[in-house]
Amino acid sequence: MARQQRTRADYERGLPDHHDPLGGFGGAAPAYSALTLRAVLAAFGVLSCVAGVVVMAWLGLTWAVVAFVVIGVICLVDLGWVIHRKRRGEPG
Repeated sequence: MARQQRTRADYERGLPDHHDPLGGFGGAAPAYSALTLRAVLAAFGVLSCVAGVVVMAWLGLTWAVVAFVVIGVICLVDLGWVIHRKRRGEPG
């Protein structure tokens, strides 16, 4: 079965039930992505991890620095993906 090509207008309207396994279950309205909230939380995660790296490096806890760097990189990748989706025109 061929997948339908989406247009820019489809993304601007939003994709109902996107990544929602229970979308429409029990008469619920379709869910739309909250990209702006996700971007804010990812940016907060990046800033928190930068602060964590600085504090843990000052305390000399190498294992904690590595953990904060790994989590910070994950948050940064998530932030980049959210920005990509917002620039594509998805609402949220």
